[in-house]
Amino acid sequence: MTASVLDGAAIARQVFSGLESRVAALRAAGVRPGLATVLVGDSPASQVYVRNKQRACEEVGLHAQVRELPADCSESELLAAVEALNTNDAIHGIIVQLPLPRGIDSQRVLQSIALEKDVDGFNWSNLGALVDGHPRLVPCTPLGVMRMLDHAGIALEGRHAVVIGRSSIVGKPLALLLIARGATVTVCNSKTPDLAAYTRSADVLVVAAGRPKLVTGDMVKPGAAVIDVGINRMPDGKLAGDVDFESAKAVAGWLSPVPGGVGRMTVAMLVANTVLAAERQSAARCA
Repeated sequence: MTASVLDGAAIARQVFSGLESRVAALRAAGVRPGLATVLVGDSPASQVYVRNKQRACEEVGLHAQVRELPADCSESELLAAVEALNTNDAIHGIIVQLPLPRGIDSQRVLQSIALEKDVDGFNWSNLGALVDGHPRLVPCTPLGVMRMLDHAGIALEGRHAVVIGRSSIVGKPLALLLIARGATVTVCNSKTPDLAAYTRSADVLVVAAGRPKLVTGDMVKPGAAVIDVGINRMPDGKLAGDVDFESAKAVAGWLSPVPGGVGRMTVAMLVANTVLAAERQSAARCA
């Protein structure tokens, strides 16, 4: 068996194509969806991520801007920058690029983003709505994973899904999305005893532990859908996922690569969330 590779770039293009008519309808009504990124410091990696998000926005016809602040800015200056964007009607989505410098309370900053503009879905109220089964703005990476599974036609109802990773950004919200679709979900982490006993029973396996090549082919159930959320910089400078791609592809039915998999989908769903936020804000103003 050789796994079908889930091409995140190709699926992302489909997402963008599906957004074109919605963006056109907004622009016909005088609304150009806008995404603002707050970037603190000059981390090369963060700058690359921000440029990728800007390009994706422009591809679909969104307005994208970056509010840059020096690495030594105070927390109060950062909060003031976020508040200025909260009250800017031309901006429909706001993200604060992580990580933030030491000494700044990341949670305080993230929770200061206006609820309706929280396109990363990190506000506790948005996460709570997901827990209650009434999602509003959902974290982008879990949303991207679900879109990949749907694209592959993978049934979830009655299946066993195992999520490795318990973060509020990926693991927990993804588990909730899978539960809502009727899957039986087990949440593990890199320290779970006998991790392989869980992964070998998974019809759907999502790995978001931040540990390079944590999951190997002998830990995968034959024919399973394996989604690799991890992205790790190796000593030789190359990128590797949390799944050993070469050994897993001989066992899995579907497998996402790193790079070129979930990362592309995360950006696509950020754009989709921004369009959704613009639609809702536009409707609220017209009500």
